[in-house]
Amino acid sequence: MKNIFRKLLFGDLAITEYSTITFNGDIKEAVYLDAEGQPLDISSSQWLLCLDPIVFGIWADKKDIHLLNKKTKFRIYFKDAPDKEKRSNPVAILDLDLFNIIEEKEGSLFLLKLDKSRIYHTNSVKTFLLFYRYYKKPGFSFRKLKSFASAYSYPRKVRLVSFKQGAYYNIFPMDLVGAVPQSHYYVFGLRHTNIALSKIIDTGKLVLSEFSYEHKDTIYNLGKHHSVAPPSLELLPFKVKDTKNFSFYIPEWVDSYKEIEIKKTMNLGSHMLLWGEWKEDIFLKPSKGHLYHIHFLHYFHQQGRGPYYPLV
Repeated sequence: MKNIFRKLLFGDLAITEYSTITFNGDIKEAVYLDAEGQPLDISSSQWLLCLDPIVFGIWADKKDIHLLNKKTKFRIYFKDAPDKEKRSNPVAILDLDLFNIIEEKEGSLFLLKLDKSRIYHTNSVKTFLLFYRYYKKPGFSFRKLKSFASAYSYPRKVRLVSFKQGAYYNIFPMDLVGAVPQSHYYVFGLRHTNIALSKIIDTGKLVLSEFSYEHKDTIYNLGKHHSVAPPSLELLPFKVKDTKNFSFYIPEWVDSYKEIEIKKTMNLGSHMLLWGEWKEDIFLKPSKGHLYHIHFLHYFHQQGRGPYYPLV
């Protein structure tokens, strides 16, 4: 009976917390920030950096900083696609408070803490049923479901972090990463329970790699390295090679990598912010399509509009 009920509501879709997708082109969704009454397109300059509390990083270059500097309250609209009516028919609306600012000569990273969120992926009855049947658990409230569904209403690219110090190494995936457009800056949100975090801060170095979606299963197995020591190199299911300057290990099949020097850190809550800069983008081969995460509610919403992204 439960399966029949689920199929009536959600069809043949496998219900998960997040959907893993791929594409090789532009992201279809758009994100707008209400800035002094005028919507500012922040699609390529907004990143999720902390989960408890929810903290976003929003980059504003010098020409737009004046629109944000006097604000302490912010509103963000997540949309299916860019359009002229930037605040109409959103899939999610987020209200946020200013948390902190990182300033650089080219612009500033505004760190915004979530106050409340509203989601419109499907009708409220389906959303509540999904929560109480599949997502409700100790410590996970309906408020959290809304905040995560909002944050992942925009594809979050999965990348690979490599680190080495003496005999110790680690390689693990993460999607709380942001590449600042038209700059050499990167921002990361690393969970405090990540065993490599203190070592990365101590040395001020890490390597960030891009890879093809075809390595999804291997990548998710590497996710165990967040909290446990990785195996010896000989036990890895792939060969590694050294990066150009840091000599950190990266899988031989990555598409490209950047060696990043960490300039600043900041405690956001459950995650530590790392602010870094790279000097050289090492390209190795063309990508067949990267790996991204979106929330299941967003994927379900997309299916009602017609196929968007293929699952992997």
